[in-house]
Amino acid sequence: MAAALGGLGLLQGRVRLAAAAAATSSFGRPGRRAPVRGGAAAAALPSAGRSYGSEAKEEEELRVRYLDDEHKGIVVLGLNRSHAKNALNKNILKMMSKAVDALKSDKKVRTVIFRSEVPGIFCAGADLKERAKMHSSEVSSFVSKARATINEMANLPVPTIAAIDGTALGGGLELALACDIRVAASSAKMGLVETKLAIIPGAGGTQRLPRTIGVSLAKELIFSARVVDGEEAKSIGLISHVVEQNEAGDAAYRRALALAREFLPQGPVAMRVAKLAINQGMEVDLVTGLAIEEACYAQTIPTKDRIEGLLAFKEKRPPRYKGE
Repeated sequence: MAAALGGLGLLQGRVRLAAAAAATSSFGRPGRRAPVRGGAAAAALPSAGRSYGSEAKEEEELRVRYLDDEHKGIVVLGLNRSHAKNALNKNILKMMSKAVDALKSDKKVRTVIFRSEVPGIFCAGADLKERAKMHSSEVSSFVSKARATINEMANLPVPTIAAIDGTALGGGLELALACDIRVAASSAKMGLVETKLAIIPGAGGTQRLPRTIGVSLAKELIFSARVVDGEEAKSIGLISHVVEQNEAGDAAYRRALALAREFLPQGPVAMRVAKLAINQGMEVDLVTGLAIEEACYAQTIPTKDRIEGLLAFKEKRPPRYKGE
């Protein structure tokens, strides 16, 4: 696996070179350099988890669960600040950063699901009670940390899914926007509402929302601080799937889990470089993007998994990929 993935760091260097070559090629129009980023059983889940919260006392404010059996390879990160509607404070950002740092180097991780452990809420955004006690210089530092942490999440090398079973406002929606795929209950409420507080989204919202739903509509939602439900979010492309909420209040999580199971049989190396190719390619012109794709495809050719895939096809059996 180390040979195959040793991997994304080396590959990102090749992607950078490919992008530079394509951008300066006499056969293609000049383009922007590819910005190489870091690293981008629902009824009865295992109860064992790992907490990264040094200050969490009565509850684990961030629950990290490594699922087993048919869900092996899926990791669930659950926000669990019930008393604060999962609002983002200094401590939970520290926990999230530490958890994400561990996940990005764990080759056994295949998909990450972000969810809430608190019924009716995904994340209410920044912790305004904590914010009110901050000096202006502290506010700037906090927002920078939030932006960096959410960017680390976006740069996880494996697929990420946000399961939105409740309200996701401000930083909560920015967290979801950093995920590859968003699933929401029809009753969920979502919006970037910062302009109501005379500020703007500061953890990626002004950049990721227009890239997701288009510039004009993103401006409309941010200017008006409008909140949309799951049905409208689906209609404008903010989420990929909308589901009716169930009595347990975890319909979006169940759908996310089913989606994650669809990813598990695929080649691990291929999944990682596919995400890298898409993420980097979307930031540049087509000619440069195709060069990035070529560099990423080349990373899959020498892998044992590719040979296993061909052999499994020939023998008419499911492949047994090892991420090598």
